[in-house]
Order: sequence, then C-alpha cells, then structure tokens
Amino acid sequence: MKTPLLILAVSLGFTATAWAVYAPIPESEQGKNFTATVKGGVAFDSNIFGAGTAPIESLVYNVAPKLAYNASVTDQTFASLSYGLSLDHFADRPGSKSLASHSLFGRVAHQFTKATTIDLAESYTVQHNPESLLAGLPLNSDQSSRNNELNGIFTTSAGPKVKVTAKTRLAQFRFDNAKLAGNLDRAENLFGVSANYEFLPELGFSGEYRHLTVDYRSGGATKDKQSNYFMGGAQYNVAEKVSAAGRLGFERRTRSSERATTAPFAELSWKYDYAEESYVSAGFLYTLEEASNVAVYTDTEVNRYFVNVQHAVTAVLTASASFTFEPSTLRGRRGFADADDRTIRAGTALTWATRKNLTVSLTYDHDGVSSDDTSRNMHRNRWGVNGVYTF
Repeated sequence: MKTPLLILAVSLGFTATAWAVYAPIPESEQGKNFTATVKGGVAFDSNIFGAGTAPIESLVYNVAPKLAYNASVTDQTFASLSYGLSLDHFADRPGSKSLASHSLFGRVAHQFTKATTIDLAESYTVQHNPESLLAGLPLNSDQSSRNNELNGIFTTSAGPKVKVTAKTRLAQFRFDNAKLAGNLDRAENLFGVSANYEFLPELGFSGEYRHLTVDYRSGGATKDKQSNYFMGGAQYNVAEKVSAAGRLGFERRTRSSERATTAPFAELSWKYDYAEESYVSAGFLYTLEEASNVAVYTDTEVNRYFVNVQHAVTAVLTASASFTFEPSTLRGRRGFADADDRTIRAGTALTWATRKNLTVSLTYDHDGVSSDDTSRNMHRNRWGVNGVYTF
C-alpha cells in the first residue's frame, strides 16, 4: 500500500552475539551481505497530479530495481547501504510520460558498550512521482522534489532502570517547480533528548524535550519558525499481546513576523497482536504541522485518528488495511481566515508470498480532502498489482 501505515512501535532488533549489532532490515535481505531486488507493476491513478479540479487519470507502469548491502563490519558495528531506481511510465500525462526517481540510503550503527549505542542514517531521494501529493497547490502542478534527511540516535544508560536518548533529524526539501520552490523549499532541524524509566517490567515512564527550527529559502521573514516541545508519557504492556503508549505535553511555537502560539501535544496508541503475523493498532495524534500554502496559512492544527489491521489469511496470504481521518484547521495569517480541512486516507492490500524472495500484491488507495478552502478539495484513487523478487 502506498498509504503510510502508522505503526505503534518499531523494534530496533539488536541481537546479542558477543556485542554484534544487527539492524532492522527486510526479511528478504537477512542472512546475506548483497541483495538485488526488482519490483514491477501496473496501476490506475485517477488523479496523477492531485488536482482539485480537472483531474488527469492514467495507467502507470513501474519498474523499480534496488541494490542493498548489509553487514556487521565488526562485532560492534553494523553498516547498511542501498540504492533504488524507480521508472514510471504514464499512458496519459502532459509533458514527460516517463519519469525516473532515485533513492540512496546509508546507515551505520555502533555499540560502544552493552548500554551505549549510536545510530546514524542518511537518505537522499529524487522523487518525480510523489506518493502523497499536497493539497491546495496550483492546478496539475508537478510536485517533483529532492529531499535529504539525516537521522541520529545516541542511547546510553543512567542507571539500571534509566535509559537516556539524544536524537536529531536534519531535513531539506527542494522542489523542481520554480513556484513551489519559492514557497516551500526549506530546512527542518529537530533536536531532542528523552529519559525512560522502567518502573516495572511491563510499565515505563518517559520525559522528553524537543527543539525544532524551520527555515525557508525565500520569504523566511514571514515563514520561519521555532518550536520547543515538553512531553511526558508512559508505555504499558497490558497483557502478553496488548500494549499501549501515550505522551502528553505542549509546544511553544514562535514565528518571525506572526503571533506566537502555545498548543497542546498529544499522542496515544494501542496495539493487539491477536495471532502470529496478525495485529490491529489504533491511535490519535494532535500537533501542529507545516501548511502546503504557506503564503496564506501559518500552520495546520492536526487531529489524526488512525487504525491499521494486518491479518494472516494463510501461511502465504496476508491481508492488510489502514484508515486515517484528519479533521484539521489551517491557521490563517494576518488578514486571512482559518479554514477547516477533513482529510481521509485509506488503503488495503492483499499480499501473496509464494516464497521468501517473491511477493505479489493487489492494492487500493484513496486520498480525499474536503475543505472550507475550495482550492484544497481533492480526491485520488489508485488500484494496482505489483510483484517483488529478491535475488
């Protein structure tokens, strides 16, 4: 599915053989240093540009080879490197009918001691057929972009039950279209520190501070902002197969030429692993996010509700579905009114894994936006079939 799944928790998968460090890599890439993957498929897209009016539909043919290298360089250091090429051909598209996208990923994880690790990951993408298009942009606009992101996590112990984590995310967004670049090109830099206390084996508490800066390449005097987050939370394994987590806090956001804002922050999630390879998860998020039309709106006040389901129908057949509902408010700049948005993203997939290195999937995805700002209204449906083979 191209609709992003919001998963409750991601295991880092560090397994101890001496101090050997292992990383969360796809199952098909495990057990060997070099892997080559080829993905191919065809899909029908009802709105290839995510336009609010006069949508353009097309069949889209895709071939996507990928090369990956994963290895324990030493007993304490793990390295991963991959390059992916995605070739799309549109039967009906104004301008270029064939597009090439690229992705480059590198990662190094090192374990200094059993309690102290550092994890660095760098990704660079050249994206000419975005999966998630931005609402409210000019009609049938090309949203091709070049994005770079560096993530770093340092974890250590401050006692037998206390873990301290420092993390950073440095991201840059660059659009090919000159008008979009002038409005949306920016850098987002996030720094944070958190402490987790294991009160009981099944119950833990956490506190976290984050600092975020958003710097635009042009018009920064009216668009740049800084945010400070203060949060506290808990993680509770309710039962063997049920877990829940939550964080509450607030954000203080200051802007160069606009009013400052103090807003609550809330993140709640729940997961039930009811059978092997089968689960249901749900959650809620309230926060402030960047608006796609920054000339009119300062931020988007987001309420995000989500549900994810995965069910192993048989040993080789898996069904999955996700649903996200976002009733949000775009906060208008001085002289502009606020606008309410209602966004729905839904997706479903049926995946057939005939063997460890071959999968075939049938997918459907829907994106819909209904807004007080009629220029943001958008509907997009995608049906597809694709196969992935790993050598």
